[in-house]
Amino acid sequence: MAATSGVGVRLMQKVSSTLLFAKVAPHVIPAVDKAVHRLTRGKVILSAQMLPGVILTAKGARTGEPRTTPLACMPEDGGTSWLLIGSNFGRPGHPAWTGNLLRHPDADVSWKGRDIAVRARLLEGEERAEAWRAALAFWPPYAAYQARIEREIRLFRLERR
Repeated sequence: MAATSGVGVRLMQKVSSTLLFAKVAPHVIPAVDKAVHRLTRGKVILSAQMLPGVILTAKGARTGEPRTTPLACMPEDGGTSWLLIGSNFGRPGHPAWTGNLLRHPDADVSWKGRDIAVRARLLEGEERAEAWRAALAFWPPYAAYQARIEREIRLFRLERR
């Protein structure tokens, strides 16, 4: 099932697959999402108008301090679990939030205005392959991100605690 459909979505998918987007978006989208989320008291994530999104709060891998990150997600099972794709907009390094979850898998997400305690699990093997196929059907630009980097994009499943 695709995230959404229509000409606007196809255009956004094309734009989000470009190198320019990979350079600019990481500096703009999270800052705007955090501000809008704060102003709406957790009810709105602006980028979620294109793709579903959560605000992830996880302990920092090195500091143990809470780190808040707005992320696109793929809801599963009617919103009882979420797939997070560590694409980093197709940039070389793994996003910091993935290292945080590897070190501290217990986290919280803000989903549709509700705070939910979750446990993250890095997907591997056939489970990862199946989730990757679903992610590509959901948002095809992930294939372009993977094609331009050498690392394997990390996939996490978040399940309610």
